[in-house]
Amino acid sequence: MCAGGLLLGTLGVFVEEAHADPLTAVWFRCAFGLLALLLWSACRGRLAELRLPRRAALLSVVAGLLMLLNWALFFAAIPRTSIALATVVFHVQPLWVLAFGMLWLGERASRLRIAALLLALLGLSLATGLWSGHLARSETMLLGIGCALGGSLSYAAVTLIAKQQRGVSSLALATWQCGVGCAVLAAWPWLHGWPPLPAWGWLAGLGVLHTALAYVLLFAGMQRLPASQIALLQFVYPLAAIAVDAVVYGRVLDAGQWAGVALMGAALWAARQRPADGSATRAGAAGARAPARG
Repeated sequence: MCAGGLLLGTLGVFVEEAHADPLTAVWFRCAFGLLALLLWSACRGRLAELRLPRRAALLSVVAGLLMLLNWALFFAAIPRTSIALATVVFHVQPLWVLAFGMLWLGERASRLRIAALLLALLGLSLATGLWSGHLARSETMLLGIGCALGGSLSYAAVTLIAKQQRGVSSLALATWQCGVGCAVLAAWPWLHGWPPLPAWGWLAGLGVLHTALAYVLLFAGMQRLPASQIALLQFVYPLAAIAVDAVVYGRVLDAGQWAGVALMGAALWAARQRPADGSATRAGAAGARAPARG
């Protein structure tokens, strides 16, 4: 999950340099991702893994639809609020993962990990620069916040579905989600126009690197960890994105943002501490037996 989060941290560079319509970029991401995953499966002799039982196939389709809903709601939230506010609201989703893990999966989270999660949320809000400017309150902003919350709920559901798919490899999960995305958005580029040829390289990177490779890594991690650890390790992605933005585009963090980065780092360190009751550790050991070969 750390490797996948670090890789996803570079996604913003590819999106900005492609200059493509958001949903067109999503379709290309799914299309190139699907192609890369199918080629990898063929070269490794793993095409048989993509044939899923009926129940597993249904859950994979549902996860794919939820992932598309997550992207659509998050993209809708950004113009109605701001990138910073939409990101902070969206990243309340680890709280949903933690809560759903306890309600549906019977997992117990230690007080230390719950406190670390809240600390990470505070750090993320500081790191995005949310408190450095004034945000006007309006109905449009409230609608944007609602969209971001909806996106966070859909992504939390995807996380739990991936965790429960222990009889399905992470390669199959990522491939099915890309296939669902291709099918649902197939008409979008034809109706709204194709991007210029120079953008295709960046869009190919979104599919091959940030979808095929990154999501296989993430799903492999989700299947091997308890929900409490998954919730906190997902903060690696925004932390990496902040660093990449500073290095590539020179958007240097101010003192308040660096304080947020420090809080997030402290929270991630605290999340690695073993719970006193050992319940999360036992759940993690059970997850490690899943046949996820990402």
